Amino acid sequence: MKRWLAFLQSDAGSALPLLAAAVLALVLANSPFGAGVVHVLHADVAHDSLVHWIDDGLMVVFFLLVGMEIKREVVAGELSRPSQVALPVAGALGGILLPAAIYAALNRHDGAALNGWAIPSATDIAFAAAIVGVLGARRVPPSLRLFLLTLAIVDDLAAIAIIAVFYTAQLSALALLLAGLCILALVALNALGVGRMPPYLLVGIVLWLCVLDSGVHATLAGVVLAFCLPLGEAFDRLEHVLRPWVLYLVLPLFAFANSGLDLGAVDAAMVRDPIVIGIVAGLFFGKQVGIFAGAALLIACGAARLPAGATWRQLYGVAVCGGIGFTMSLFIGTLAFGNDGKLALVQLGVLAGSLLSASLGYALLAGHRPRRR
Repeated sequence: MKRWLAFLQSDAGSALPLLAAAVLALVLANSPFGAGVVHVLHADVAHDSLVHWIDDGLMVVFFLLVGMEIKREVVAGELSRPSQVALPVAGALGGILLPAAIYAALNRHDGAALNGWAIPSATDIAFAAAIVGVLGARRVPPSLRLFLLTLAIVDDLAAIAIIAVFYTAQLSALALLLAGLCILALVALNALGVGRMPPYLLVGIVLWLCVLDSGVHATLAGVVLAFCLPLGEAFDRLEHVLRPWVLYLVLPLFAFANSGLDLGAVDAAMVRDPIVIGIVAGLFFGKQVGIFAGAALLIACGAARLPAGATWRQLYGVAVCGGIGFTMSLFIGTLAFGNDGKLALVQLGVLAGSLLSASLGYALLAGHRPRRR
């Protein structure tokens, strides 16, 4: 039992509930229960669908945890050290810009489809870290694992900024004003040295309600709250409490609600659709080339060095793993297209691109033979 719990807490094991939920969603979607599952997910709950409350409600907790991890790294972690952050930032920028450019080029003639340009720009930190964790330190040196995790954190930060700027609905001035007052209250609590979490969380709930009605996506309230929380013992305790809920409930529920692709409905027209091709090409080609080229260019200029103990093949293998988009890609897809019938195309593209990236990345890293000293 202890060994099983230790596995679930590892990089490899922590992605298992997410993977299981996605597989279960696919199985049910292609079974006689598929229609029933769709009916339940879209059942009315407090004047909105259940899937809406999962995406706009539960995912706030996920973004709160992501924001806390980013704050920790920026203030006291790897993102606070310029010498360590330059290489993964260069890789992250390449891995964001090139996939978006590929998708935009393939969908430039369709204004509605073009709204999904950011879908292939995201990296799923859980699945990418799981592959690295399964392979172990002999196949992926600790320095290269750190490169991937830092890159994914920078990627998440960019995704948050993209959501805030490009995926907002019609704005409500009153709701934004109230949200601003909540943010000022959070800043004041921090400035006054309040170290207990309950006051922050109470204001954070009000902030979420205001942002939910403002037109800005509600999950950003979690990020703002995280940035306002003071580092310390209470911060660490809250992060420790949130992590299992996110890993074993929030993300699996999101995956289950948004991965149910009916494979029987997939036809040649869907496979050839520019949205699908743009997502697959962006995740599988754009990500690996963008990440590797961004990092390699910095190394070639002498501004950074290859991660300690790593080879160019290993760096490329990790860059390929960056093409596993899944959670954040699906999330951006729901924001880009909502319920206009294109979500199945997003699901197909994300699943295909992520699976190809995971397979090739694992093969490159697993097939690498470490040099004997």
